[in-house]
Amino acid sequence: MPDRRDAPGALPDFSPAARERHWWVLDRRVWDLLVIGGGITGTGIARDAAGRGLSTALVEAGDWAEGTSSRSSRLVHGGLRYLETGDFRLVFEALAERRRLLELAPHLVRPLPFLFPVFRKSSVGVHRLRAGMWLYDALSLFRGVRRHRMLRRGAVAEVEPRLTREGVLGGAVYYDASVDDARLTLMVARGAHEAGAATVPHAEVLGFMQDEGGMRGARVRDCFTGEVKEVRARVVVNATGPWCDTLRRLADPGVRPRLRPTKGVHVVLRRERVGNAGAIIFRSPLDGRVMFVLPWGDFTYVGTTDTDYEGPPARASASRADVDYLLASANDLFPEAKLVPRDVLSTWTGVRPLLAPQATAGAGPSESSTSREHEIWRDRSGLVNVGGGKLTTYRVMATQTVDFAVRLLRASGGAGEIGDALTADLPLPGTPAEPWEAFEARIRGAARALALPEAAVPHLMHAYGEDADTILAAVREDRGLGAPIVPGLPYLWAEVPHVVAKEMGMTLEDVLRRRLHVFYETADGGVGVAREVAERMAAVPGIGWDEAEIDRQVEAYRQAVEETRGS
Repeated sequence: MPDRRDAPGALPDFSPAARERHWWVLDRRVWDLLVIGGGITGTGIARDAAGRGLSTALVEAGDWAEGTSSRSSRLVHGGLRYLETGDFRLVFEALAERRRLLELAPHLVRPLPFLFPVFRKSSVGVHRLRAGMWLYDALSLFRGVRRHRMLRRGAVAEVEPRLTREGVLGGAVYYDASVDDARLTLMVARGAHEAGAATVPHAEVLGFMQDEGGMRGARVRDCFTGEVKEVRARVVVNATGPWCDTLRRLADPGVRPRLRPTKGVHVVLRRERVGNAGAIIFRSPLDGRVMFVLPWGDFTYVGTTDTDYEGPPARASASRADVDYLLASANDLFPEAKLVPRDVLSTWTGVRPLLAPQATAGAGPSESSTSREHEIWRDRSGLVNVGGGKLTTYRVMATQTVDFAVRLLRASGGAGEIGDALTADLPLPGTPAEPWEAFEARIRGAARALALPEAAVPHLMHAYGEDADTILAAVREDRGLGAPIVPGLPYLWAEVPHVVAKEMGMTLEDVLRRRLHVFYETADGGVGVAREVAERMAAVPGIGWDEAEIDRQVEAYRQAVEETRGS
């Protein structure tokens, strides 16, 4: 029976010191599960497995959510458009998970009303839309945020006054949810840490350890020090998203690809330039693809594209054609906006790890109609893989993957006692213990007493949940920490030491791009404040930066900004 007494144990904070301790322990035992990939799927698997009592190690080559999991449409949704392709089971499952996330992470996952306008040129008429709305509500078992309501033509204009009036026949308002995808992934990773998993970001897998009996572990390099460790595990899970086939080839160069990666681009604009009052789902007039115009504070993002992509996932970027396509689609909806490329503050590009369709005669399905279902399988190398899926259904994917791993452990006689999955009812870190109304009133009162900028209050509540108290306490001790990092944005200086010491922000890009969104919400990408942020990070105990490292961090960040602004 495996001895789990030497597991790392949950450290008080999700901090650089915790990473150092977890790196130290990686090669000092045989783990039940080694999970590779720190996106939403990998962190979900680690949290589920550790919660069941499995000794679990989680390694990620970059930051938590550095890949696709921080580059989605930031939605927790059932997938209304999948009704057209008959994916009712996927929609039902996603709607159930949407309801669960609204309950288990109300600070991160918030109800969002959508307008679905119907135009004379639309392929979906009013009657068909009404039927789809009822089906969507029914698949949620009528337990969504609120039921849909149909709108006449005049009511559409009341909901979105600056929407084009040309050809409008009516529409509907329905409800899904929005989420900060990077912070959701971060909290799932922290949940894995709190459950006892060894969680090590910035640790790259170089290769695998195999013998006649199968997969025995992986060689992992610390991206900061260059040290390489051999990490032994009974089961190794590849949850690297669009890097899935790359890892599979590392274990077995002869494997056939299982993914059909597609590229999704979003553009970020100032909300006042677009003119949208809320969220809108519509079809692009250029190719009929379903798209979104989505509000995010003072900003609006428009997306997404869906095109096949064959390059390295880390190199995926928005082309001029991608930007032109998104702006032309938005301009058709808001013709008075007259959006042009110089209106674009930033872009983000994610690569979806979609499963390749089975080979059939004739042309295969389009990128947009390729299934978002997921699959779990074991290669002949012994590597367990998970591919496909959606952000919304990450927890289901994780539970099924751990179930798969448990069957392998039991078959090998090395399972020991394993508990049941707990994540269906376990709140994510940061979830307030008190009712939301009481929590909101308390935080607003405390922020008012500290004279914080009004925009900072909802940001603190929804980004940090109950951890907002820690940030407010820091401001009480030093009122200067209550100033905004960038005037006009909600991010406060008090957040910088917090996201390092409590959220394992290990690099300047980790902080300004994924813990905060200064990277996306400023014209210069945050380069103007980068040095001061780096200097304040360096002052946090445990991070260990000298002046040379501060310089290196600032230069690396500047290059990252240039790479996304240079296309």
